[in-house]
Amino acid sequence: MESNVNLRTLSVDIGGSGVKVMVLDTQGNPITERGRLETPKPAKPQPIIDAITQLTSNQGDYERVSVGFPGVVKHGTVETAANLHPDWIGFDLAIALSKILKRPVRVVNDADMQGLGAIAGKGVELVVTLGTGFGSALFVNGKLLPNLEMGHHRFRKRESYEQQLGRDALDKVGHKKWNKRLGKAIASLSHLFNYDYLYIGGGEAKKVSIDLPSNVKIIPNITGLLGGINLWRD
Repeated sequence: MESNVNLRTLSVDIGGSGVKVMVLDTQGNPITERGRLETPKPAKPQPIIDAITQLTSNQGDYERVSVGFPGVVKHGTVETAANLHPDWIGFDLAIALSKILKRPVRVVNDADMQGLGAIAGKGVELVVTLGTGFGSALFVNGKLLPNLEMGHHRFRKRESYEQQLGRDALDKVGHKKWNKRLGKAIASLSHLFNYDYLYIGGGEAKKVSIDLPSNVKIIPNITGLLGGINLWRD
């Protein structure tokens, strides 16, 4: 097993609207300022890899790389990419990025990585991310149940959580109605998972204005980067 002593981790968060990077120390604390670029359009693999490469030029030294990707990822290979480009399907992001950055790379779903930076590791903990889409991650006593992809399951009015609560829905129905929908989603998820704690993150979490139950917490968007250290804690 690789020693964690003095190993710095480049953490990458690929989103529908932005690509972010930051270097973390061995305890998961930031040691560089967050770098960000707009997600290229069309959001194909090579332009996004180019954006990551550009961002890393200002991040200094690091020994390994963690990537959060908005879709199902298995063994470094992308299986779904609903909010990016179909060219991602079947693309081995871990190998492609490792060849360019010349570092070992681990890739997981972006909500999974956000959860790794947020959870307490006790009981049933659910993470949802509100951004371009609707991400989700479920943990039981700190163990991840991977590739949940709950956002594409039906929520209400024959539409999925993502269709009702993604950024397009927020822009269409407005802040007040979107928050009302979120309240209904929280109630639904509570009954579905009987979670001990729910964490809400993502770029649109700052738009949440409803009163939240005591076991629901808003987490900062930077958590999606901070969780990168935990991909290397075998």
